Amino acid sequence: MKLVELTCDLAALHHLDVILRTVTTGACAALNCDRASLFLYDNQNEEIYTRIVTELEIAEIRVPLGKGIAGWAAQQRKIVRVDDPYTDERFNPDFDRKTGYRTKNVLAAPLFSRVDGHLVGVLQLLNRDTVEFGASDEQLLTAFAAHAASALERHQLLAQAKISQELQLAIEVGRRIQSSFLPDRLPEIAGYEVAAWWEPAESVSGDYYDVLTLPDGRTGFVMADVSGHGVGPSLIMASVRAMLRVLTKTQSDPAEILNQLGPLIYPDLGDSRFITGLFLALDPRTHELSFANAGHGPVLLFRRESSTFETLDATGLPLGVIADLEYDSGEARQFTAGDILVLMTDGAWELADEENQPFGAERIEQLIREHSDRSATELLAVLREHILAHNPNTLPPDDVTILLLKRTTD
Repeated sequence: MKLVELTCDLAALHHLDVILRTVTTGACAALNCDRASLFLYDNQNEEIYTRIVTELEIAEIRVPLGKGIAGWAAQQRKIVRVDDPYTDERFNPDFDRKTGYRTKNVLAAPLFSRVDGHLVGVLQLLNRDTVEFGASDEQLLTAFAAHAASALERHQLLAQAKISQELQLAIEVGRRIQSSFLPDRLPEIAGYEVAAWWEPAESVSGDYYDVLTLPDGRTGFVMADVSGHGVGPSLIMASVRAMLRVLTKTQSDPAEILNQLGPLIYPDLGDSRFITGLFLALDPRTHELSFANAGHGPVLLFRRESSTFETLDATGLPLGVIADLEYDSGEARQFTAGDILVLMTDGAWELADEENQPFGAERIEQLIREHSDRSATELLAVLREHILAHNPNTLPPDDVTILLLKRTTD
């Protein structure tokens, strides 16, 4: 009856140490033994180890699978009863020598998951009070071990769920913070339309775009992509944003801005990171577009009159490749009515379908040709729809960012 009551108590427990203490003390009392140890399984190191024991002077015992009686029970996945441990080659007397305790008999049972049968731990009992352990004790311990395993597994699942929930909450907070770094409202530029789409591969992104007012009155456009995606690139991109916000307080020239940004961001990138990016400055009065490009592309300029595309090619290597890079200004371009500038990161055109075929920049060009008479917002919606339809997964494998700038009037 004691074990029945104990299993009922276990069903209501969730804290690990309470579960371990209840199992060891309860099993000891129920089977009239002197001491008990509940070993947990360390899958990474292929060991079993104690966290809670009854009346033991050693804080923790770690045993490789197959070593000692408990290790043998874990490896063989069998209950084991030893009436005279000192005559059993599996028994390790070192703990008796260290503590002065004398082990007279042992009963050890492995604990298995009811979900998939994986090893959870081993419950080991020492020194039956008046007589040696018997077959009925094996049956009782086997039944109780199943309930103990369920309690431990329930705790593990709850702990994992809590960690997952906390991690998801932290990531969601990170996403909200990063989203706040992007323009909360795109500017209204006389004679132009602006539209942007930002789609992270994870909850946070290594892509960045921005629209800034420059000291000389022009409007600055930024597009950048840190290699990789996830938390690391997102932190780097936050640094890029902060540095650009400072630089554009006093600088308006795109090439000079990149020249100053390079040495500032280089120490943060390390050996394995780099950033492709470009900075453009639009004068809405003269409709002239100047730029500097740090290895980012393709950057497309659709010419409405000829229905052709020009590219704003790189004027230097990506940021982070060399500490002190020098960037030149690209050839300035003139906007005419109906022209569309397309800034995007490689996640847009490299996105592959189930047959591993990329969406491709050519398909983006074709969609722009076909829908160039639409507003920037409508055109971006068309691109977004087709790109997401090309993706067989819920999230894209890489961050996707597109910014469109369309001149609407002469």
